[in-house]
Amino acid sequence: MGLTISLYIYGIGSYPLLEPDEGRYSEIPREMIERGDYNTPKLNYVKYFEKPALFYWMNALSFKVFGENEFASRFPTALIAILGALLTYMLAKSIYCHNTAVISSVILLTMLLYLAIGQINIIDMTLSFFITLSLAGFWFKRYWLFYAGMALALLSKGLIGIVLPGAVVFWYIVLTRQWSLFKEILTNRVGIILFFIVSLPWFIAVCIANRDFFYFFFIQEHFLRYATKMHDRYQPLWFFIPILILGVIPWAGFIPNALKQLFGIRNIKDEGEKRALIFLYLWILIIFIFFSLSSSKLIPYIVPVLPPIAIIFASFLNKMLDNEDADLAKRMLLWGTPLFVLIFAASMVYPFIDRHEIGILKLYSYTIPLGIVSLAFPVIGFHYVKKKNIKLFVFGMLLLSLLFSASAKRGFFLMGETRSAYDTAQLISEYRIEGDLVAQIWDYDQGLPFYLKQRIVLIDWLGELRFGAAQETDPMWFFKPDKLKEFLDNHARVFLIVDKRRKNQFESLLTSFDIRIPELLGENNRNSVYIKK
Repeated sequence: MGLTISLYIYGIGSYPLLEPDEGRYSEIPREMIERGDYNTPKLNYVKYFEKPALFYWMNALSFKVFGENEFASRFPTALIAILGALLTYMLAKSIYCHNTAVISSVILLTMLLYLAIGQINIIDMTLSFFITLSLAGFWFKRYWLFYAGMALALLSKGLIGIVLPGAVVFWYIVLTRQWSLFKEILTNRVGIILFFIVSLPWFIAVCIANRDFFYFFFIQEHFLRYATKMHDRYQPLWFFIPILILGVIPWAGFIPNALKQLFGIRNIKDEGEKRALIFLYLWILIIFIFFSLSSSKLIPYIVPVLPPIAIIFASFLNKMLDNEDADLAKRMLLWGTPLFVLIFAASMVYPFIDRHEIGILKLYSYTIPLGIVSLAFPVIGFHYVKKKNIKLFVFGMLLLSLLFSASAKRGFFLMGETRSAYDTAQLISEYRIEGDLVAQIWDYDQGLPFYLKQRIVLIDWLGELRFGAAQETDPMWFFKPDKLKEFLDNHARVFLIVDKRRKNQFESLLTSFDIRIPELLGENNRNSVYIKK
């Protein structure tokens, strides 16, 4: 388990911030520190009310301790992911045993989706942890922890921090008919008071300072976002099914067992085990259904279901160990092998499909290790199943899962070369002098202000800054291309950034406005950078 934990910390500062999320969630706390205002979140120096402030505070604290760099940006998320595994261990131990608890934490930390979100500076891992904390508090009958977890989840990502754990607990009580739990929870004064002490102060303060916060955050970003397609994040109802199957790799082979167990819960005679499984499966199903019904869907939303899935899968693996069950091991491999073969095939084909500019050989240096480890699962697994050596089978699967995670993590270094504003910022920094402006047209690389430590002029782009931009009084910071000539005439030195794929379109635009094409300063995988002197 120690090696798995170290995987989450090692190398998290070795690749640049990934666009757009890491740039955004690094820049907001950086601006908080710069302005000395930890109450009103701002992005590119305009109000940004899409999320509460707790996650920004965590990152700001990390910047204060470690400096404003990539390691500090990702450290809170990585730490939260590790703490989530430890909390899962405690929950699994209370339901099953020590061995299952250890295995559950390793399974969770090596799940592909959990690993991915645990290495990126985004809010979803923090939300997942506090939902887990809240539900663990309920299970352990530490109701003050149940309420504290909900309050911190609310401060992390809004009302779903209350809705999701509350729904799980409600339906658990209804299905198990433990009606007295309603009274225990609703009369827990310490927990209720703690909830309001933790959650209310910031919401009151930000509403006092910003009267437009309440409508935007609670009405638009919760009810309208959930019920409508306003953010263009609509996906079909079944969207999270393949995401979940791929997300639990390399342990996806246990999914059929889990489904069989789910439909057979009524036949379980042990009342304690039945209640535990009802709790775990409700945790999964309610969150899964809630987000599936939403009109706004993104891959990280489903992360909170992974801790209970890890516990269920770990119980199968431990049962396999206790009973020397070669048939269960074989079924796991049979179901999982097609996915391992698919990953191997993808690792061989991907460099030909999406070469970028970093070269096919370099791409293979990233994909081949993952492909080899993926193929090793069925090869080694079937070898030990055939010999009916289940202990070595389980040990081999756990070791290979660690190697799989280490190989998959290399993908972040690849993305760092193709999905970051770092190179663009470095190019500009070489030539920038005090007073220079930086403008980007038709796009916004959200890591630019973080790396450059200055505000970016945005031309023909509003995106999620639309709300803040509407309150901007200086028209210089947001304008349409027809004002470009006036903007360039009024400023001595300007760096102009355009997506390299739209370079010709940009130069044609300049020509149409009778603007002399400025000097091309340089290009990288993402952008072309011009300078107007």
